[in-house]
Amino acid sequence: MRSEPFVLEEPLAPAVLTANQSDVTAARPALVPVVERVYRHRLPVRISHWLNVPILMILIMSGLQIFNAHPALYWGDRSDRDQSLFAIRPMKTESGEMRGITTILGRKFDTTGVLGYSDGRGRAFPAWATVPSAKILAMGRQWHLFFAWLLVVNGLFFTAYALISRHATRDLAPTGKDLRGIGKAVKDHIVLRHPKGEEAKRYNVLQKLAYLVILFVVAPLIILTGLAMSPTIDTAFPWLLTIFGGRQAARTIHFIACFTFVGFIVIHVVEVILTGFFNNIRSMVTGWFVVKHEAGR
Repeated sequence: MRSEPFVLEEPLAPAVLTANQSDVTAARPALVPVVERVYRHRLPVRISHWLNVPILMILIMSGLQIFNAHPALYWGDRSDRDQSLFAIRPMKTESGEMRGITTILGRKFDTTGVLGYSDGRGRAFPAWATVPSAKILAMGRQWHLFFAWLLVVNGLFFTAYALISRHATRDLAPTGKDLRGIGKAVKDHIVLRHPKGEEAKRYNVLQKLAYLVILFVVAPLIILTGLAMSPTIDTAFPWLLTIFGGRQAARTIHFIACFTFVGFIVIHVVEVILTGFFNNIRSMVTGWFVVKHEAGR
C-alpha cells in the first residue's frame, strides 16, 4: 500500500523523506480478505436438487434408448423417412464400409464412432449412453416412465416450496436492476469474469433467467409433450396432440426440449467448476456458501 504524500513547507534530504514514508507504511496493518459464510440453499432446495441428479440421468439415457428404436424426427402427424428433420442412421459406402451418418435438415454429417455406427454395430446412440445398454425398447420405456413420474413429483414439490417460501420471487425473479444489467452480465460471462463479494451472495441475472426458463417453460414442455405421445393420455385428453400439431411434432418438440435441458445441465456444471467447485458443492450439501470480500471493502 502506498502512503499519502507528505506536504512539506521546506524540502528535506531524500534519505530523510524515504525513511519517514517507510515508517508510516510499516505502522499501517496489512489488510486481509474478509471471509463470510452465507446460508444460501435451504434444505428443501438441496433435497430436490440432489434427487434430480439420478432422475435426470436415467431419464436422458432411457430416452436415448427409446429414440434408438426409430432414430428420426419429423413434423406433423406422419413419419415419412424421406422428409425427416433429423436422423441418425448407419449407411454403407460404395466400398462396403459402414459409416454413421447424422442428417440435420437435409445436411449429412459423418459421425461414425459416436452416432449411427459405433463398436461395430449400427445404432443411433452408443450403448454407453443408453439405459439399458442393450437394445431393449420395452425396458427402456419402463425406466423412462417410472423416472418421469418421479421428476413430476419432485418438480411439484420444489415448485410448491418455491412459491410458498417466496424462494421464487425472492431469489429467482429478476429485478428491474438485474434486467438493465443483462448486457454487462453477458459480457462478463463471455470473458469468464464472475461475480465476487456481495454480488456472489445471490444469483446473477443470467442464472435467474435460465432457472425460470428451465423450471417454468422447458420442464413443463417436456412433460406435456411426453404425455401427448401416450395413446392412453391421448384418449383422455385428445386436445394435447392438437396443441402440438400431431404425434410426430410432439416427439420432435420433446426431443428438442430435452436437449435444451441437457445443454443447461452442461453449462451449469461448467459454471460450478469455474466459480469454485468445492465451495459450490459444499453449499448444495450443507447450505453454507463462502464469500470472500476484497480487503478494505
